[in-house]
Amino acid sequence: MAESAKKVARQTEERLDRVAENVREKFDRVTRGKFSDTVKDGRFADRNAAGADRGQAEPKRRNQGGSPR
Repeated sequence: MAESAKKVARQTEERLDRVAENVREKFDRVTRGKFSDTVKDGRFADRNAAGADRGQAEPKRRNQGGSPR
C-alpha cells in the first residue's frame, strides 16, 4: 500500500508541475509587452494635456475657497 501511495504522490506532483509550467507560459504570453507597446504607440500621449489643465484649475480652486493643496 505504501508503494501505491508513493506512486500517486509522484503522479500528482508531476501533474502539478505541468500545470504550474502551463500557467507560467500563459501568463508570459498575456503580459508580454502589452503595456510597453501601448505606451510606445502613444496611447497615453494625450493624457499630458489633461494634466496641464489641472495646473490652471488649482489657482482657480484656491480663489474659490477650495483646498490649498
